Amino acid sequence: MAQRSTFPPGLELEARKTAPMRQPLRAAPVPPLLVVALDQGSGDAAEPLLAAGARVRIGTPVGRAEGETAVAVHSPVAGVVRGVEIRPVHGPAGEGVCVVIENDGSDEVEAGYAPIDWPMLPPQELLARIRSAGIAGLGGAAFPAHAKLAAARERAATHLVLNGAECEPWICCDDALMRERAADVVLGAQVLLHACGAAKCTIAVEDDKPEAIAAVEVALAAAADPRIGLTTLRAVYPAGAERQLLAAVAGVEVPHDALPPAVGVMCQNVGTAAAAAHLVRTGQPITGRIVTVTGSGVREPANVDARLGTPIADLVAACGGYVSEPLRLIAGGSMTGRALATDAVPLTQAVNCVVVATAADLVARGREMPCIRCGDCASVCPPGLLPQSLLRAINAGDEAEVARHGLADCIECGCCDYVCPSRIPLTARFRAARAARKVQLDERRRAAAARERYLRHEQRLAAMAEAERQAFEAARNRARGEPEG
Repeated sequence: MAQRSTFPPGLELEARKTAPMRQPLRAAPVPPLLVVALDQGSGDAAEPLLAAGARVRIGTPVGRAEGETAVAVHSPVAGVVRGVEIRPVHGPAGEGVCVVIENDGSDEVEAGYAPIDWPMLPPQELLARIRSAGIAGLGGAAFPAHAKLAAARERAATHLVLNGAECEPWICCDDALMRERAADVVLGAQVLLHACGAAKCTIAVEDDKPEAIAAVEVALAAAADPRIGLTTLRAVYPAGAERQLLAAVAGVEVPHDALPPAVGVMCQNVGTAAAAAHLVRTGQPITGRIVTVTGSGVREPANVDARLGTPIADLVAACGGYVSEPLRLIAGGSMTGRALATDAVPLTQAVNCVVVATAADLVARGREMPCIRCGDCASVCPPGLLPQSLLRAINAGDEAEVARHGLADCIECGCCDYVCPSRIPLTARFRAARAARKVQLDERRRAAAARERYLRHEQRLAAMAEAERQAFEAARNRARGEPEG
């Protein structure tokens, strides 16, 4: 096992993971009604395949992936589709199309699924199986796993890094996974290596997880695969951010305008690897995930293995219920998580943690004050940006300066917010600016496409007019007995 230092900036934060890690991983009861979001968190929703009244089993496809970042969606239970409706969901929009399924309790599995002899499969076919299984990145981003693996294969990446750092406060689902299912993580690493064509894999874990490290070491010894190793990192936030992790583990810097395969590396979450292991062992698509349910507002903080589509209220109930009325429900950790408007929001692949926060867990931000140019935000910024200068450029509406100061490189980790003495919500401003920039670029692309369509239409009209003119002249010349042309 190798010991690696991590990147210089970042924060040493209170972990707040002790309470849920006292409990063994538990299976959440399957609720009578599941709300399966067709956008599993990647940003593109799948297209619904079934209507109300359709009978489904575990693994029945209910959503077809059409967009570039959509994933296929499958029923997590056996039962009947009660509707395809707009429901509250986790994500920027706050709502989305969901397939509502009434659970009949039979747990009948869709026919045709069987273990996969994956070493004998051509890599492209294995990638297709991963795609049809709907597996997304389970670290929170929920980007389709097959797309990242295919990009790594296309660019001949040589090094796969499995992210088990889990650096953000409160979140400990990966720690629970590695402690109890380390063999699945190692088997998943082998599957992903075969799919992407990399020569080696490193499982990266922060050094504050000794039980997980020990379990992974045992699993690695049992697998006896020299291509797969383990490295530990100093527990610094955000060591688990992709580019920072790759810099610490693989010693490479990913250019701001490129993706990791461009420099020969790729990153997947340990939960994604375990999902790949489940796929090859059973042939079944992903229908559940491990999620941390924690905070002072829940009676028994724990990590639970739950079906996708389980409402947050049912996850809290599986952990003993509410202690009191929470001040806030947060999907994700305290640094990058999003507040939820209701506990009716369903579990998706992107939700790795639910913090049931009370006043004991939340620190009042206080009144925002002017920037004092202290530079604290720059000293902790993992990508090495100058947040105060970036904010000035955003406030000035200077697109060139915004780009020069690296808005696209911001990883929205919240480190700058955490240390700002003026209590400026920098991350929220950067997130809003990126959203506005995306809208602006989309409008420009639509305008460019509309202009291109208009020019092609004008060219067609001109060609038709020219053809008509030439036909008229030819007919007139024939009538006059003159040679054509």
